[in-house]
Amino acid sequence: MVWRFWKTRERACARIQQPQPAGSDPALLPHVTTQIPLYNEANVAERVIRAVASIDYPASRHEIQILDDSTDETRPIVDAVAASLRLTGKDVQVLRRENRRGFKAGALAEGLQSCKGKLVAIFDSDFVPHQDYLKRMVPPLLADDKLAFVQARWGHLNAGHSLLTQAQSIGIDGHFMIEQSARARSDFFMNFNGTAGLWRKAAIEDAGGWQADTLTEDMDLSYRCQLAGWRAGFLADVVVPAELPQSYTAFKSQQFRWAKGSIQTAIKLYPRVLRSQARWMAKIQAFLHLTHYSIHPVMAFLSVLTLPVLLTLDMQIPWQLMVVFMLCILVAVCGPSSLYLTSQIATKAGLKKLLFLPVLMCIGIGIALSNTRAVFEAVFNIKSGFVRTPKSGNSDTTKTARQYFSYRVNAPVFPVFEIMLGLYCTVSLIAYIEAKHYMVGPFLLIYACGFLLVGFSSLKEGFEKSQ
Repeated sequence: MVWRFWKTRERACARIQQPQPAGSDPALLPHVTTQIPLYNEANVAERVIRAVASIDYPASRHEIQILDDSTDETRPIVDAVAASLRLTGKDVQVLRRENRRGFKAGALAEGLQSCKGKLVAIFDSDFVPHQDYLKRMVPPLLADDKLAFVQARWGHLNAGHSLLTQAQSIGIDGHFMIEQSARARSDFFMNFNGTAGLWRKAAIEDAGGWQADTLTEDMDLSYRCQLAGWRAGFLADVVVPAELPQSYTAFKSQQFRWAKGSIQTAIKLYPRVLRSQARWMAKIQAFLHLTHYSIHPVMAFLSVLTLPVLLTLDMQIPWQLMVVFMLCILVAVCGPSSLYLTSQIATKAGLKKLLFLPVLMCIGIGIALSNTRAVFEAVFNIKSGFVRTPKSGNSDTTKTARQYFSYRVNAPVFPVFEIMLGLYCTVSLIAYIEAKHYMVGPFLLIYACGFLLVGFSSLKEGFEKSQ
């Protein structure tokens, strides 16, 4: 993916242009509906609604749909903001359902039935779009009638909040700047990321609409659209800032949903991908894309196997085989490192952020146990609800902002297992060092640090929230 990014770098950051004079007749502009799905988001609801209302687009051509499934104090906040915006001439609609059937996918589907726009923008509650968002996102869809959606790049409101958010920001930069750019410009299957994108309503309907049989309704719809003959676009230079999860329990909940949903989507759609007319390279990339979270069960399994292997097998390895192993390890280390290094260069974020790369590696391993559960739930079709990621409403410049309401994700048991696995990896590390098998040492060290960091941090958060 890094190689493909550099190969297509001149096109990857370029936007499709279509002339739109500032003084053009608003009646000639396409009608856009912006959907804001909410569920108990009192800390951030007003912020995202006002940010969307501030987008520079004719009010007569911009409908704002607030899809509010909230059951708490978010409801009066939404009603008050919507009422104040209507007084300024904004077209703001608040839609509420009697139940949360289908969760986010169900809310988006119901809003689509009554929306006025032929183009549909979607923003989760933790995103803050800039005023020029629609002026930069609409032209590609006008220029190419086979483009189903255009995805913008995620930015970060609170990257400097903690080690956790710093590490997340590096991972997200790698995904968007390198992977999404490479997919879009290489005609690979590409996913809509659930928010900060602009859809063509006709493409959604042609692909069968929003469906709630997976936890990643965005990835599911994206693939179905592309299997139906539509294309996907990505604008790397359109950045929409968002709030990163600030607690380990919230981050694990988000990753659990993404892991389970992507495997569900793979089971549902990959047979269709194989039967499609797509190039074989695109099919291979789609397999890696849809199933990449399956690496976490492998990581958890290997962490358990290391000590039995040392105690039961003859570890005398010929030097020729050792060279092969070292080359494989070198590739394994250089792959992710080159991805994140390239992303920081491309985003001009500064190489200082790479100092947090070891933290990202530890956290990526530390969530392996939780994501293993997610993968197995997907494989064995174990149902679970859509758990939204709590948001605080804070940013790097408002770390001490008053918390209006406290939302949390409960994880009472799993941190204990993560700590136990971390201690087991520590014992394995000591055993390998004593046996003078140093090659495995660095990996066991990262495993031990990762599981202990995530386990103890999650346990600490659980105790703090219970007090």
